[in-house]
Amino acid sequence: MAAEFDLLTTVEAGGCSAKLAPGRLAEVLRNLAPPRHPNLLVDISTHDDAGVYRIDDETALIQTIDFFPPVCSEPRRFGRIAAANALSDVYAMGGRVLTAMNVVCFPATRIPLEVLGEILAGGQEKLIEAGGVMVGGHTIDDWPPKYGLAVTGIVHPDRVVANAGLRPGLTMILGKPLGTGLLVAGRRVGLAHDEDYQAALTSMEQLNRGGAEVMQAMDVRAGTDITGFGLLGHAMQMADASAVSIRFQASRLPLLAGALALAEAGCLPGAMFRNLDYVAEKTFFPPGLNYALKMLLVDPQTSGGLLFGVTPERANEALARLRELGYAAAAIVGESVPRQAWSLEIVP
Repeated sequence: MAAEFDLLTTVEAGGCSAKLAPGRLAEVLRNLAPPRHPNLLVDISTHDDAGVYRIDDETALIQTIDFFPPVCSEPRRFGRIAAANALSDVYAMGGRVLTAMNVVCFPATRIPLEVLGEILAGGQEKLIEAGGVMVGGHTIDDWPPKYGLAVTGIVHPDRVVANAGLRPGLTMILGKPLGTGLLVAGRRVGLAHDEDYQAALTSMEQLNRGGAEVMQAMDVRAGTDITGFGLLGHAMQMADASAVSIRFQASRLPLLAGALALAEAGCLPGAMFRNLDYVAEKTFFPPGLNYALKMLLVDPQTSGGLLFGVTPERANEALARLRELGYAAAAIVGESVPRQAWSLEIVP
C-alpha cells in the first residue's frame, strides 16, 4: 500500500516552499526580545540556522528543528529528504550530529499507516548515515502529512560557524546547485522532465556532512545553508548579521538541469515571489538580468547546499575537497565586500 500512495497528491506547496513568508516571520520576531544568557553563543537575533549553547570550554550543543509537507511521491524518499534537510542545520553550524527525534503530522484515517512506516524508515536511514541516534519523537493527527526532525549536535565553542561571521574579502562558495523548488513545482504540474526531477531528489537527499567537514578543515567561521528563503534570502540574512555586503556573479551560480527552462516557461512557485519581496529593497539587480535567472536566485530550496566564506588563498582547495566528497556542482559564486548601501549585489 505504501508504494502505491502518491504523497504529492496531498500538497500544493511541499518541502521548504511551505515555509512562512520570510517577511511575515520577521514581523513577528522583531517583537520578541532575544534571550540573553552567557552560555548562549547563537540565538534568534541573527536568524541563524540553529541555536548554540556552551556546555563547557570544549563542548557546545547545537539544537534545531525542521519539518515540512511532502516534496516527492515516494514515502521513504520523502523521509530521507526531510531528515537530510533537518540535519543540514547542524552542518551549517560546523557541527556533528548526535541525536534526533521524529516530528510527525499524519492523518491516520486518510493515508495507509504503512506510508508512515516508510517515511520513518527513510528518516532513520539518513540519521544513521549522519552518525546519529534516534531517541524518540512526537506525532499528531493532521492533514496534510508533515515530517522532520528535532536534532541535537555538538561543536567546539571556538569553532562555531555562524551566519554573522563574514568579513570583507572572503570568497563565497556554494555546495549544491539551485532549482529544487522549480523542479518539484514542475513535477506537480507535469512540466519537469523525469531525469531532471530525479536529479533534484538526489541532490536533496545528499547530506551536507562533507561540507561541514570542509568548513572546519578550512577554518571557516561564516556559513549558512540555503533552504526555503532561497539563495538571496539566506545570503541577505548572512550579510546583515555580519555587517558586510555579498556580491554574487550570476554566471557562476550552479543550476540543476531543467530548472532554468522551467522558470522561462513560467513555472514559478508562489514562495519565489514572497522571497523576492523579502530581498528586493536590499538587493541590486543589474539592468537586463534574465528574469528566469533572477527568479532562480529566490527559488525556495529544500535541503540545499552550504554557502560559506573562505579566505581567497584557500578557496580552490576548499572547492576541490567538496568535489572529492561528492558535491560535483560546488562552485565559487562571489565574494564578501565592505558594507554598501545594499546587502546583496548581483553582477553578470
